[in-house]
Amino acid sequence: MNQTLAAILPLDGLQSAGTGPLYRKLRQSLEDAIRTGKLGHGDALPAERDLADYAQVSRVTVRKAVDDLVKDGLLTRKHGSGTFVVKPMSRVEQPLTRLTSFTEDMARRGLVTRSEWLERGLFHPSPEEMMMLGLAPGEKVARLGRLRLGNDMPLAIERASISANFLPDPSAVTNSLYAELGKKDARPVRAIQRISACNMKNPDAGLLAVPVGSAGLSIERVSYLASGRVVELTRSLYRGDAYDFVAELSLGEN
Repeated sequence: MNQTLAAILPLDGLQSAGTGPLYRKLRQSLEDAIRTGKLGHGDALPAERDLADYAQVSRVTVRKAVDDLVKDGLLTRKHGSGTFVVKPMSRVEQPLTRLTSFTEDMARRGLVTRSEWLERGLFHPSPEEMMMLGLAPGEKVARLGRLRLGNDMPLAIERASISANFLPDPSAVTNSLYAELGKKDARPVRAIQRISACNMKNPDAGLLAVPVGSAGLSIERVSYLASGRVVELTRSLYRGDAYDFVAELSLGEN
């Protein structure tokens, strides 16, 4: 354990280096390890007892340093599991003037995307899905629930509902939903999005690797075909520290 800690935290001279409280020195060493990649996103922090023994400080000092990093969003505590690293990331600007998929958005930014499936299959629709998608009695709905990641960083939770007429085999969607809908001539051409601020709750906060209560963006999108028929109802939850939604406005003539 000490060899592992030594590789992550070069704490030689912690007791005598400079001035200031020990917890701040330890906090800075941990923050440096996170920002330089020695501690990666999702890595478990060593136990407080191990850190205290290694750094030759009290567990109170370790706890205060860790508490500071949790408040700053660089660490998150998961009850019963431990404390984990939340790697800071560059913000993504998402224009509101183009209807594109998550995969297409991330590819334009040079990010490698992947998804972790939360739900995928055909289901009996809810009353809301029947109304929003214009489904007839007896028709089924395809549901796709995914955790979306860019460069292995969790960015959003996306839950989409599509008529089974347009997506009879949800398992065919391996990456881009819009690419698959395009094969059925059912790619949407316009959409209405509603964006609202929210605070993350469990289990969504855990999936997005942010502390409970963190700021998020809740987005509801209803997408339409050229005929005017609704093809997609999607509700997404984005990390508030990762996304800026940008709209270009022009001043109309009087």
